Parts: sequence; structure tokens; C-alpha cells
Amino acid sequence: MRDLDRTDLDKVLADIVAIRLQVAAGTAFQGYGPTALAVTGALALATAGAQALLLDDPAARPLAFLLGWVAAAFVSVGVIGAEMLARSRRHHSGLADAMVLNAVEAFMPAGAAGALLLLVLARLAPETLWLLPGLWQILVGLGLFSSLRALPRPVAWAAGWYVVAGLGTIAASAEGHALSPWTMGLPFAVGQGLLALILHRAPGGDRA
Repeated sequence: MRDLDRTDLDKVLADIVAIRLQVAAGTAFQGYGPTALAVTGALALATAGAQALLLDDPAARPLAFLLGWVAAAFVSVGVIGAEMLARSRRHHSGLADAMVLNAVEAFMPAGAAGALLLLVLARLAPETLWLLPGLWQILVGLGLFSSLRALPRPVAWAAGWYVVAGLGTIAASAEGHALSPWTMGLPFAVGQGLLALILHRAPGGDRA
């Protein structure tokens, strides 16, 4: 009898979790904050400026160039994540954890693909590392497209920007296989700034 009660309790708890996730999936996510996104755009410009000063020829040191952007990405994830947790608790209360989980799951494939591309190309085809800035921008755009169901529809413009910017970066770098800090810094600064503006104007956006 106790085993049966325990089984029923586990089933009820599993059903509750499933319902919460389903409700969260259909709720507009207000965890992304304009302030954090604007900060990460400024960080992209700062990283590009630092690399322009410190790396005379990024193509001669592609791993140093790319790892600098990996470090900037980790800082950006930390900034966005901290604000996302705080805003989710404020806007979504009891659904906060489920909402954050859905947001992370939507972006996880693009993030994992970007990391794996760096590892595989660096190990097996280092001569193709010049493609990564454009590919990373395209992946960010695809991650945003995957998140659209829970974000304001105008975010599609920012997602489209990243895809177009990534393709443009590849086209611009194709002839000499060049690496430039500004083909990373400028697209990400514009993209993050556009996202910040869209979310600022959306319901629940920061007004300060």
C-alpha cells in the first residue's frame, strides 16, 4: 500500500512539473533585460578595441584571437544570466525556474554547436578558423529564432541581423581568409544594441 501511495505521489509530482513546463513554454519570457544586453554590446566593442591594439596580425594568431572572444562570451553569459535570474524571479515568481530552463534549452543547441565548431576546426582544420566569426554570428541568430516563441516578435529583426551579418562576415573574409576584431565587435555591438532597444520598448522592459 505504501509503495502504491509512493508511486501515485511520484506520478502527481511528475504531472505537476510537466504542467509547469507547459505553462512556462506558452508564457512570454521577460527574463532578458535591456541593460545586460546593452552592456554586452559595449563589451564587444571593448574586446574589438583591445584586440586591435594588442594583436598586430590576428590571422597569424587565430587561437589567441578566438579565445579572446570566447572569454568575452563567458563574461556576457554571466552578465545576461545574472540579470535573467533576477528579472525572472521578479516577473514570473513561481514559474521562474521553468522559464529560465526553457530559455536555456532554446539557446543551448546553438551555443554547443559554436563551442564544438571551435574545437573541431582548431584540431582538424586550423586553416578554416577564419570562418568562425561568421559562423558564430549565424548561430546566435538561429538561437534567437529558436527563442522567438517566448520573446517579443520584433526580436526576429535582431535574429535576422545576426544571420545576415554572419554571412557578410564570411563573404568579406573569404578572399584573404583574414581575421579582424571589428568583424566580430561591430556585428555583436549592433545586434546586442538592437536587442536591448527592442526589449526596452516591449511590455515589461526597463524604463529607467
